[in-house]
Amino acid sequence: MNKTVGLILIVLGAAMLIWTGFTYTKKEKIIDAGPIQVSADKEKSVNWPPYAGGIILVAGVFVFIASKKR
Repeated sequence: MNKTVGLILIVLGAAMLIWTGFTYTKKEKIIDAGPIQVSADKEKSVNWPPYAGGIILVAGVFVFIASKKR
């Protein structure tokens, strides 16, 4: 079980180091006056610091190595 968690953390940490965030488009209403509605596409972004991926990667390696010793 701990090997699996370690591998998942390693893959997740490596992915977070490669991709430091993502963007998505959200449709928001600008004007809502009865039957007339005006909406616009707003681009939102989600970013995380690269060191977070490194911390998760190191934690995954530690969990993976610790599970092999048992």
